[in-house]
Amino acid sequence: HFALQFPNATDSLSHYDTPSVKIKKNLLCRIHENGEWFAIRTDFDSRNRFLEQYPESCFITPHYKDYPYVCVYTNNYTTELIKEILQTGYLAITEKKKK
Repeated sequence: HFALQFPNATDSLSHYDTPSVKIKKNLLCRIHENGEWFAIRTDFDSRNRFLEQYPESCFITPHYKDYPYVCVYTNNYTTELIKEILQTGYLAITEKKKK
């Protein structure tokens, strides 16, 4: 699981007891309760880029529109894409803490 490689990353349960990974108490990613996609923390600029560059993998739901997350289909992504999104999310969480 790529998300667990980050410092302070822990396995957790999130909404509806779905598997998730948190950095300290901040949600980095979780699998949606339908099992068809992940919600992964990012920042809004990166999210826009992911949505534009990877429309076959990345999307957004109305629920996440106002939050810095991108949704990724569980059956249509590359390892490189997931690692890149997770990195932006990790940085967004850890940089926020420094401010």
